[in-house]
Amino acid sequence: MRRIPHRLWLRASLVLLLGLSLGACFGPEKDTHPNQVLTKRRALFKQFTRMLEPIGLVASGRKPYQREEFLSSVQDLEKLADKPWLYFPADGNYPPTRSKPEVWSQPEKFKLAQDNYRSAVHELLLVAQRGDQPALAKAVDAVTASCKSCHRDFRNE
Repeated sequence: MRRIPHRLWLRASLVLLLGLSLGACFGPEKDTHPNQVLTKRRALFKQFTRMLEPIGLVASGRKPYQREEFLSSVQDLEKLADKPWLYFPADGNYPPTRSKPEVWSQPEKFKLAQDNYRSAVHELLLVAQRGDQPALAKAVDAVTASCKSCHRDFRNE
């Protein structure tokens, strides 16, 4: 077995140590809440995104409209529409949240944003149930507009 020169071993160790140190500095911060509310709400919002992407592709004409598939996607989105709001408790404003303090300082306004989102999703569901293709784009736009509005008012980018 060949021996690795001491200098090469030392250099490789330093590079590894530096890489691990930098990774620790720039890695994601831990969710410190006992109930991991930040982790749970982020996971739900990622699900929103994954569900909205194919819906948006159909609405924009970049994916063919298949009524049953589209309706199923919208139904799944509506089932999810109430879930993330449970994970904004009074003690849920802690690092590394990207939520603005207004979530907690303006709860009525935040609740209204939630209601607007749920209403837009419900309207999209009604359009999907009717199979009203011409109205799909407008209904999807209303959902995404409610998302953008909430992000503008309640999320740090």
